[in-house]
Amino acid sequence: MEHAPILVHRISPAGGRRVVIRICGVDTVLGVAFSDADLIEFLRRIEIPDPDELVLGDSEVIAWQGWQPHQYE
Repeated sequence: MEHAPILVHRISPAGGRRVVIRICGVDTVLGVAFSDADLIEFLRRIEIPDPDELVLGDSEVIAWQGWQPHQYE
């Protein structure tokens, strides 16, 4: 598989993780997530189908940088 289209960056020193989506080769920052609920909401707002399943089901569509997935602090 090529790079995952949704990237959750490393935890920032202030807490939270920047979330980026790549569509047609263009990266767009969706926001800074402080929880899985935030990440799900970002995906819901851009009309990604079944965002709960993507995030909570550890989909290969999402790449988590650094630390463990689902950690925000």
